[in-house]
Formats: sequence, C-alpha cells, structure tokens
Amino acid sequence: MTTESTNSIDNRITYEIQDYICLIGLNRADKRNAFDSHMIAQLSDALTRYDNDDNLRCALIFAHGEHFTAGLDLMELQDKWDKGAFEFDNSQIDPWGIGGKLRSKPIVVAVQGTCFTAGIELMLNSDVVIASDNCNFAQMEVQRGIMPFGGATVRFVKAAGWQKAMPYLLTGKPFDSQTADKLNLVSEVVANGMEYERALTIAKEICTAAPLGVQALLSSAQDASRNGANVALANIHSYLPHLFHSEDAKEGAIAMVERRAAEFKGR
Repeated sequence: MTTESTNSIDNRITYEIQDYICLIGLNRADKRNAFDSHMIAQLSDALTRYDNDDNLRCALIFAHGEHFTAGLDLMELQDKWDKGAFEFDNSQIDPWGIGGKLRSKPIVVAVQGTCFTAGIELMLNSDVVIASDNCNFAQMEVQRGIMPFGGATVRFVKAAGWQKAMPYLLTGKPFDSQTADKLNLVSEVVANGMEYERALTIAKEICTAAPLGVQALLSSAQDASRNGANVALANIHSYLPHLFHSEDAKEGAIAMVERRAAEFKGR
C-alpha cells in the first residue's frame, strides 16, 4: 500500500492518496465544517486534482470532527456571492456540479452528524452516499432568506419525487438518516462510527473494476441525468469502440477464461 498525504492552504481541505483512492477531508471542524469561500476553492482544487490524476480511480469525501457540514458560512460569503465564490471555469470541477468541468470519475461520500444545505447538495452530486444513523439533515435555505442553489431544486426532487421532496424544501424542516434513506438521498445507513469504513470498502470495490468502463458508465449515467433518457440511449454505442479495443477489455476476457481476478490498468 502506498500513501501520499498533503494539506491544502489553511488546511480547510485535506488530501491523501491511498493506492487508487483519493481521500478528501472537510477540515474546518471548529466551524462544523461550514463552507467559506476558501474551503469551496480548496475543495474544487482537490476534486480537480483527483479528476486529472490518471492513477486515481475513486474519491472518498469525508469530514474531520463530529459533523459533516453545517452548510454555508453565510457571514463570510455574504459579500462574495457576485465575486466568483461559486464560479468555476472549464478546467475546474464544481463540487456541486452546477458549472465548470464535468467530472469523469466516481465519488463516494461518508456523512455523519450535522449535514445541512450545501452538504446535502454535495451528496446529491456524488455517486454513493453512506450515512451514519446519527445524521441530522436540513435543506433550510428558505429559513435564511435564500433558496438552494447547489442542485437540490433539481436533484432532491428527482431523487425523492415532488410530493416527498417539497415538504422539506419549502419549509427547511430537519429530517434524520432513516428519512433520508426513504427519500433516496443516501445509499446506505450504518451504525454511527462505521460510515467511513463502509464508504472506504465501497471505494476499494470500485477500484477493482476496469477504470475505462467505470468512466464510460458514469458518463452515460450523467448524460441521462442531464439530457434525458432518449439522448443517453442514442449515445451509448459511441462508448463501445474505445472500450472493446482497450487492453482492459482483453484482460477482462482472459481473466474470465482463467477464472481469476482481473488486473486492470486503465488502458
């Protein structure tokens, strides 16, 4: 096992590499990991670095401390709404997937304790979410004079359905992990303290799959989510030539015949 560890400026985000996995930690525990402009920029930098590293196959976003995030640091961000705090160019990954570069690789999230507003929207823009059974969720922007602008108006409604989502979006009222599970906002609920290990296990499982196949699958799913089923179905065959002529496809076939685990290289 190889491990590389570095901290971003001011340590608001930690970045660690464990084999094929990128471990990205929210590291502002004294503020319940509330997102200020610096933390947002650092998270974008970490995700962009992950997406651009050909050696990495999966990212795991987790939180240092007792809570995932209290949401946005509204006082710090108050004079930065129109100064680029939530703007990303075509070379940057937007953690909330509203603008910027569309990510090409999977993200797993481990959530515990408080998870408000932008935290829920970060989950909704990921691929697998493991929640502790002690979570306290709330999409409370309407109680702060604003509205969700990190994707909840689309993704929360799509995941839960209109009639299930709107009582929480329109009121900002809190809900627990079991309700989040019923609303299809999380993949699994586990005992408090087990969320990170379970998320890491799933990240490792993803890393055993063929990287090119995983990326093509994710791209097709994103195509369907953004452009609709008909467009995505029409585009499916466009992925096949690249995949079927890859070294990984040959390795997958040989491994099946030889009844052994495949060793994919991402080529």
